[in-house]
Amino acid sequence: MIDMTWLQAIILGAVQGLTEFLPISSSGHLRIVSGVFWNEDAGASFTAVTQLGTEAAVLLFFWRDIVRIVKAWFVGLTKKDERGLDYRMGWYVIIATIPIGVLGLLFKDQIRTGARNLYLIAFMLIAFAIVIAVAEKVGRKERPIEKLTTRDGIVMGLAQCLALVPGVSRSGATTSAGLFLGLEREAAVRFSFLLAIPAVTASGLFSLPDAFEPVGTGLAASGPQLLLATVIAFGLGYASIAWLLKFVANHSLYWFVGYRIVLGVVVLGLLAGGVVSAT
Repeated sequence: MIDMTWLQAIILGAVQGLTEFLPISSSGHLRIVSGVFWNEDAGASFTAVTQLGTEAAVLLFFWRDIVRIVKAWFVGLTKKDERGLDYRMGWYVIIATIPIGVLGLLFKDQIRTGARNLYLIAFMLIAFAIVIAVAEKVGRKERPIEKLTTRDGIVMGLAQCLALVPGVSRSGATTSAGLFLGLEREAAVRFSFLLAIPAVTASGLFSLPDAFEPVGTGLAASGPQLLLATVIAFGLGYASIAWLLKFVANHSLYWFVGYRIVLGVVVLGLLAGGVVSAT
């Protein structure tokens, strides 16, 4: 392992905060940035821990919604006549989180090793850009979040599992699934944020021991550096949530599609030219 510098911690924390909620893959960007500029990998554990910062931003931004949903869920457990949208939303998030929890545990080692190959990440950036484009094209965008169903939760939960592979993007996968299901773009993005909270939080907490005592090769961050990167991710993540919700209300996801394809092609070019190593 190579000790991470403070500048690297600051840059990687900023990358995490700026990219976590955009459909462009924050884990893929962290891997690309660390590989291109320092020819090293910051590691899956560093990624998972700094995601705690961006999830804290989600908790703060959607605090009222979260409190309302949690309260309604507990009330609805005993009072059938009060089982409205918020009660159902609580169940949707719980049910949709199960698949990624199971697969994340089963394929933990592969996620931290082979899945971080830059060839795979570049390919997934391009391939899933096409998926997002198709979803944007064929999605009817007719159903508001009030029309969310159990099927929507299950399908978007399964789509979230794709984000275990860097380059896919959690928000890209779940939002695309929502669009395919006919949800409004803003509704799909909003539920995508809520859906990520339990999975990302659990992943970050589970990865804390590995982040503080990393093994193998790559960049090793100290405790203070992890804290700084997480705080930076929190601040920029909060700003990116507000920006993205406003953006998707009036713009399509095609902007991100073009960016993903360009970035994927650039990474493939750097790999082919021997500028960076795939592993």
